[in-house]
Amino acid sequence: MQLPLAAFIPIAILALGFLIVVHEGGHYFVARWCKMRIERFSIGFGPGVLKRTSKKTGTTFQLAPIPFGGFVEIRGMNIAEEVDPEDRHAYPNRPVWQRFLTIFAGPATNYLSAIVLALALYACYGLPYWYDVGEVLPSFDAYGKLEPGDRILAVDHVPLIAGVAPGLTDRVAASRGAPLVLTIERNGQQRDISIKPREDKDPAGKMGWKIGVKYLEAPRRLGAAEATEAALIYPVIETQKIGKLLYGVVSGREKADLGGPVRMVEEFTKAFSAGIVPGINLLMVLSVYLGLFNLLPIPALDGGRLVFLIYEMVTRRRANPKVETMVHMAGIMALGLVMLFVLYIDIKRFWS
Repeated sequence: MQLPLAAFIPIAILALGFLIVVHEGGHYFVARWCKMRIERFSIGFGPGVLKRTSKKTGTTFQLAPIPFGGFVEIRGMNIAEEVDPEDRHAYPNRPVWQRFLTIFAGPATNYLSAIVLALALYACYGLPYWYDVGEVLPSFDAYGKLEPGDRILAVDHVPLIAGVAPGLTDRVAASRGAPLVLTIERNGQQRDISIKPREDKDPAGKMGWKIGVKYLEAPRRLGAAEATEAALIYPVIETQKIGKLLYGVVSGREKADLGGPVRMVEEFTKAFSAGIVPGINLLMVLSVYLGLFNLLPIPALDGGRLVFLIYEMVTRRRANPKVETMVHMAGIMALGLVMLFVLYIDIKRFWS
C-alpha cells in the first residue's frame, strides 16, 4: 500500500534536523576537545522552546522555533562580548589553531557525513540508479546523439536527482516539444547535447512528449574498496558541480532557485516517499551544499570567521576588533534579510 505523501513529513523534518545537528555537533565536540566553555547548543534560532542544562558541563541544549539552522554559543565567541583575559576557557583566549579548528569543524563534519552516508549507501546498495541510458529508440532526435551507458546529469543546466521531482520525464513533458539541453557524462567526460522531444504513445496508449530513451534501472554493485573510493570522491565531485552552479548564478547564466526550511522539508518528503535511496541521495547532496555554503568567505558565516583567523595566523596579530565586529554585524544583518526573503518565497510557494 502506497503511503500518502504527508506520512513522510516527520522523516523529512528529522533529515533536516540531521543536517543541523551534524554541523553544530562538529563545532561542539571540537570546542569541547579544545577546552572551551560552551554556554548553549541550539537547534533553531530564537528563544528555547525545549531546553535542558547539563550538570556536568553547564551547557544548555535547546530546540528553538526558527528552523533556519542552529548555533553553538561559546564563551567569548561573540566579539562584542567582554571577556576576562584570565579565563582560559573563553574562545578568544585559546590558541588561534584551536579557534580555527573549532570554526572549521562545522563544515568539515557536513562533508564527513556525506562521505559516511555515501559509503553506507554504496556498500549496502551499490551506485544508485540515476538516469543511465540503456537504449535509444530510432526515429527520435536523441538517436545518434545519446549512446547506451550515457548518464544524464541535468536538463537545461538544472541538476537531476533520482527520485526527486521534477524528474526527467516531468521536465521533458513540460518542454512541450521545445529543444532541451541535456548535460551528460560519457566516458568520464561531461558534455551538453541539444535534443528535441516529440509526441509519442506510452505503453498505455497515452500521448506525451518523449525523447526516446529507455533507462537502466539496476544499481551497480561495488566491492568494499570501490565503495570506499567512490564515497571519498563523492563530495569532491559534488562540490565541483555546486561550485559551477553557483558561478553560473553569480555570472547571470543560471537562475537562482531559492528555498528555505519549508522547501527542504518538501524536497525531503518527496525524496523519501520515492524510497530510502533517493532520500539518502538528497541528504548526501545537501550535506555537501551546507558544508560548502558555510565555507564561503561571507561575514557571519564560518567562512567569514575563518578569513579573520587566517589573517591572524599569517600576520601573527589579531584583526582590529572594531573592524571585525562591524564586518560580522553587517553580515548578520544581510543574512537576516536574506532569510526573511527566502522565508517569504517558501511561504508563497507553499500557499500557491
